[in-house]
Amino acid sequence: MTERTAPLAQREPSPPSAGKDKPVTNWLHELRGLALMLLGVLAFHSFVAKPFYIPSISMMPGLLVGDRLIVSKYPYGWNWSSLSFHLLPRSDWRIFGSTPEYGDIVIVVPRNRKADLIKRVVALPGDRIAVIDGRIRLNGRFIPREIEPPVQIAADDALTCEGQLPGHCYDGFGQYRTRLPSGREVYELPTYRETLPNGASYQVIDYTDQDLDNYGEITVPEGHVFLMGDDRDRSADSRAPFYVNALGEGDGGLGGPVPLSDIGGRAEFITFSLDGTQGWNPLSWWTALRSGRAFSSLRPSRVPAPAPAGAAD
Repeated sequence: MTERTAPLAQREPSPPSAGKDKPVTNWLHELRGLALMLLGVLAFHSFVAKPFYIPSISMMPGLLVGDRLIVSKYPYGWNWSSLSFHLLPRSDWRIFGSTPEYGDIVIVVPRNRKADLIKRVVALPGDRIAVIDGRIRLNGRFIPREIEPPVQIAADDALTCEGQLPGHCYDGFGQYRTRLPSGREVYELPTYRETLPNGASYQVIDYTDQDLDNYGEITVPEGHVFLMGDDRDRSADSRAPFYVNALGEGDGGLGGPVPLSDIGGRAEFITFSLDGTQGWNPLSWWTALRSGRAFSSLRPSRVPAPAPAGAAD
């Protein structure tokens, strides 16, 4: 005869499953994983590349207030300023150091200032440089500078207020504001194309007469470069003196040639750009996006090396 299964009521209860126990969180393991992740981000940010935000008009027309870009950290080697958040003390040491090329856009940490600045390399170690009536004279000759059609830049409030409070707005562009047939308002600023000895070519704007239009000739020391902004009238660069303000903080310009040990990287390309109308809601970022700027290269275009203009000293 076949065996019959015992009724359910007569069966012995099964022992409780071990899988139903509440899992215990290994907080040490979790914290270690988080620390390793943060160290990885810090290492990438310090030695490979980092994001950068443009807060001022000093590099117009190529860079606008609100541009976000990528800066590579390795082209000139590494130094004290390479580490994220500038955690290392200022020093002159460099590892695998090399010299920027004419026309490179670089990140520099001025003396006694916490914020990075972004400028263009216009003179290398050993060069003699002067600025006369707004024109660069390099090693006794003016570099080629050609007039181009005025660049058209959207008349965004971010360009005049530079991300500051209303009292810090700049009204020097007012005379260049115009309305296009489409109804769009733009600034049409006097534009020039400069070409450096290696053929690096880029646009600059120069729209008013001011003190920085003239800078007496100097020789760039070894281990230094001379930096200028592409907006020649609103740039705190190597032409402008360095000083300390009432709060004891570094202010003003770069105060002359900049040590290579203070240069933290090279600007590569724009990731995206916001025109300043965005709010806290991420959905507002879409309407604030400037079209046509994402992934624009920041390396200068190259043309055959030109013959210097003007007579040599």
